[in-house]
Amino acid sequence: MIETAEDYREAVLSQQWWEKRSFVGCDFTEADLRGLRTQGCTFDQCDFTKVDFEGSRHEASAFRSCTFDRSVLASTRWSSCSMLGSSFVDCRFQKVAFTECDLSLVSLGKARLSKVDLGGLRLREANLLEADLTGADLRGADLTGARLAGAKLEGADLRGARLDANGLVQANLSGVHVDTETAIAYAAAHGLVIH
Repeated sequence: MIETAEDYREAVLSQQWWEKRSFVGCDFTEADLRGLRTQGCTFDQCDFTKVDFEGSRHEASAFRSCTFDRSVLASTRWSSCSMLGSSFVDCRFQKVAFTECDLSLVSLGKARLSKVDLGGLRLREANLLEADLTGADLRGADLTGARLAGAKLEGADLRGARLDANGLVQANLSGVHVDTETAIAYAAAHGLVIH
């Protein structure tokens, strides 16, 4: 069953268990989703503005082209989820955990992701402009095509991460932990001739 354009604004849906439900264009603005558990659910073009997700758990669920504006994502867990094309504006990411998630094409411009574990995630073509990734764990992340201009990366761990030449030119990697392969690619992207 697919729920289309349903109005869940200000609904109290905390501590519920949702499995294999589908939502398209639904409005969850200011809903209470604390402690919600989803498994195998899909959310397409849904609005999660000012939603409180604190303590929620999501497994193998998809949140595609959704809007998270001033949403509370503190202490949430996302496992094998797709966030393809979703946008995050002024969200709280404290103690958030992403495991094997696809964040391709997400908009995280100016997001506060300091010390967040993003290791191994797919962040292809993600908008990370001016994002605060200070001390973030990005080991093994796929950042191919990601926009990194103005991103704060000091103390971040990029060992094993995949970055293309454009990302290496945009990013300020001062104080960033990298492996030899990334260091060589960074030098080449900045015009050094390596022998």
